[in-house]
Amino acid sequence: MAKQVSPGVLALRKVVEDVYADARIAKAEGKPVGWSSSKFPCELYEAFGLNVVYPENQAAGIAANRDGEIMCQAAEDLGFDNDICGYARISLAYAAGKRASRKLDENLEYVIDPNSGKPLKDENGKVVIGEDGKPVKDPKTLQPYTELVDINELWALPEGEEKEKRLAAIKPYRQMQMPMPDFVLCCNNICNCMTKWYENIARMHNIPLIMIDVPYNNTVEVDDTYVAYIRGQFDNAIEQLEKISGKKFDEKKFEEACANANRTAQAWLRVCDYLQYKPAPYSGFDLFNHMADVVTARGRVAAAEAFELLEQDLAEQVKKGETTTPFPEKYRVMFEGIPCWPKLPNLFKPLKEHGVNVTAVVYAPAFGFVYNNMDEMVRAYCKAPNSVCIEQGVAWREGICKDNKVDGVLVHYNRSCKPWSGYMAEMQRRFTADLGIPCAGFDGDQADPRNFNAAQYETRVQGLVEAMEQNAMNKEG
Repeated sequence: MAKQVSPGVLALRKVVEDVYADARIAKAEGKPVGWSSSKFPCELYEAFGLNVVYPENQAAGIAANRDGEIMCQAAEDLGFDNDICGYARISLAYAAGKRASRKLDENLEYVIDPNSGKPLKDENGKVVIGEDGKPVKDPKTLQPYTELVDINELWALPEGEEKEKRLAAIKPYRQMQMPMPDFVLCCNNICNCMTKWYENIARMHNIPLIMIDVPYNNTVEVDDTYVAYIRGQFDNAIEQLEKISGKKFDEKKFEEACANANRTAQAWLRVCDYLQYKPAPYSGFDLFNHMADVVTARGRVAAAEAFELLEQDLAEQVKKGETTTPFPEKYRVMFEGIPCWPKLPNLFKPLKEHGVNVTAVVYAPAFGFVYNNMDEMVRAYCKAPNSVCIEQGVAWREGICKDNKVDGVLVHYNRSCKPWSGYMAEMQRRFTADLGIPCAGFDGDQADPRNFNAAQYETRVQGLVEAMEQNAMNKEG
């Protein structure tokens, strides 16, 4: 029986699909389309009715579809170091025209990978064994080999069957077919890699780059001088957007975008709070999946309505005592950092085996920007995890751990995100000292599967479970 999808989830999928579809239509009609970093103030471009898509979300989608490695390697072949962010490498390869594609032979038929596919089962549900004593692969689930192609070379082919089939063979990631950009929007509040990443995209396509520089906050409160500095950049960005769009800044549309963004953020934060229930009606991995929704369409009223519908779905689940987590919740942990998208099954399996549910995450609620005026808006955009001092970071995380009743912390030392991972050792020390809960860290990467070791991860999860068991016994004693 197929897994039932809630009305809220279906509504959110449509919202994101519409954003990308609108961008493709706009591009076909000759209208400007932009690429944006995830924490650039969407309210600015929404005031002009511009179509904008998000390379980070696309990179995560490509990685989750197991094509992160081939795209990362493509970027490395272009001269980008393999030590930079995996999202950046995927995005830079995509911007250069590189695509993961299903391989075709000389007859334009798919070259099938014989190692792919699930075992074929008979009418009684038993696995069919071939003459070689091995399970027979189900022909319906066999997949073609993946190869790297250049979209520019394919577009240059003569019109005809070969061109059509080779274009059709490019991997059709759901929602993630992005037209090439006419301008890029960058805000470095999320990480310092953004600046050079988006500069390179702008240079590749010879297009405008609109940059919002958010200084690192050494104190918990955002200084008034920072607010004045960033507001000046907002004014400059508006002038540039007027040139790109050919429209004057519309104050009323800006206010509507701010209202929509606030409504979306507030609904998103309420959805995040449902992880506080015990047992939780869903998993933190479900929350990670919805991050693309809050990033992609935060300034649209449809996103606010969809998150409010999801909130209703979760309230009903709590009322019925239901959960999307496919196992009894024995332990609750905070997952620190971004997931290893190419290895989600590997991440989930040992957690399921030990009854460990992720009931707290830092990355997701960080996209809940709520404010009442322009100065508060600036301060909200300054409060990204990588742009705040360590005391603010500790306070956020320990507050979530307490509110969401966690028994331990699982820390992802993400090779792609060095600003985030750099102070995690101190974070772990503080969690244990302040909250008395065990922590375990593992090495991985948000997009490049070459940096993840499943055996190490399983060992660390096992160690965390044993520490949580001992902690529970000590408390009982």
